[in-house]
Amino acid sequence: MIERLAILGVGLIGGSVALALKRAGQVRHVVGYGRSRANLDEALALGVIDEIADRPESAVDGADRVLLAVPVGAMAATFAGIADHLAADVLITDAGSTKQNVIAAARAGLGARIARFVPAHPIAGAERSGASAARADLYDGRNVILTPLPENALDDTAAIAGLWQVCGAQVAEMAAAEHDSIFAAVSHLPHLAAFALVDELASRPQAGLFFRHAGSGFRDFTRIAGSSPEMWRDIALANRPALTAELDAYIARLSAYRDALAAGDAGTLMQSFTRASLARSRWQPGDTLEEDE
Repeated sequence: MIERLAILGVGLIGGSVALALKRAGQVRHVVGYGRSRANLDEALALGVIDEIADRPESAVDGADRVLLAVPVGAMAATFAGIADHLAADVLITDAGSTKQNVIAAARAGLGARIARFVPAHPIAGAERSGASAARADLYDGRNVILTPLPENALDDTAAIAGLWQVCGAQVAEMAAAEHDSIFAAVSHLPHLAAFALVDELASRPQAGLFFRHAGSGFRDFTRIAGSSPEMWRDIALANRPALTAELDAYIARLSAYRDALAAGDAGTLMQSFTRASLARSRWQPGDTLEEDE
């Protein structure tokens, strides 16, 4: 049982953790902190949190579990701000979509308390944000990746895994570098591609005409372009070495398509389209690391 849970960043991700733990009867008191007072007031009114903190330091004071659900670009300042206010037996986890930079921020900010931090990445999300979007079943059947540190005690890692499992998630572990490499390809690159396509069309003089005639294919491909610009800016910059490599590979494939089109090379297009179609048909989202946000 978690006696006091501090959530820094009470949006879809953090709020859904609170609701899932409440659903399971595994938390007694949830205190929330965030930049928007209106969002916090809504979270309190909806029962997502039980108390509003005016500062991150007061949120973590006396907490036995802390969840950082702030944008990855805000992690460094957050770790540094709360370090001296953490209880000796506290356990901290996060919900960042990149791990190497978050771990570096934690080492710099937490110092000797780094062993109390067990990094995590819940593979769940949606275009909607804020406390009003939170729901208790968000993590049911979804994957959460832990990237434990050498300093983490096995019992502490197990305790954080248990927290996410109580929320309904399936927990796996991997190294932080492997995590960032994989998600650069299967999550961060698709978001860049969706943002780029929508932005390019929106910048055209007849943008409205294009959007009026867009169908389900455009809708499905660009759905994730409705996600938080701030969050995805931070993620892209935080994972830029791996993401740049994946972007180069994707551009090379698109260039090959362009060359085949210019040459009228139906065979090359058919071979690539067939391979892609078969791979997509064999793919089952439940068997892999699907991410919406």
